[in-house]
Amino acid sequence: MNNEFRLLLALIDEAYERKSWHGTNLRGSIRGLTAEEASWRPSKGRHNIREIVVHAAYWKYTIRRRLTAEKRGSFPLKGSNWFARPSPGGAGSWEEDVELLRAEHRSMRSAIAGLAPDMLYRRGAGSTVANDHLIRGIAAHDLYHAGQIQLLKRLQRQG
Repeated sequence: MNNEFRLLLALIDEAYERKSWHGTNLRGSIRGLTAEEASWRPSKGRHNIREIVVHAAYWKYTIRRRLTAEKRGSFPLKGSNWFARPSPGGAGSWEEDVELLRAEHRSMRSAIAGLAPDMLYRRGAGSTVANDHLIRGIAAHDLYHAGQIQLLKRLQRQG
């Protein structure tokens, strides 16, 4: 594996679950949350943490699919992008949502590690940008939502 791949893998690992200097990563932002905390909504029409977690899982799936030219339709939930999540105690659980995020991250990471070196700067299936851009983007996406989750947790505790 060349240095560019190592750097990109380190970037997505730090954004998702590895120790970093910038603060909480995505996995750290949801660690220890209860289903009730993850389902709290700051106001009507706003996303909650559960929805953000499944949204992040969906985009990891999408990046993997673009890198591997996999057909659409294999994401475990119906729909795309944003998914309504049941209230605590409803069908599907917070733990299942967290596991979905973990599984999609692992799958995406494996797809990145398995890319042929000549594919790094090519566009993936259904993408308008090169694969290296997609990989950097998913790391930024994780960090953006980690910050959003941190803010939601703080707002919830003040309310």
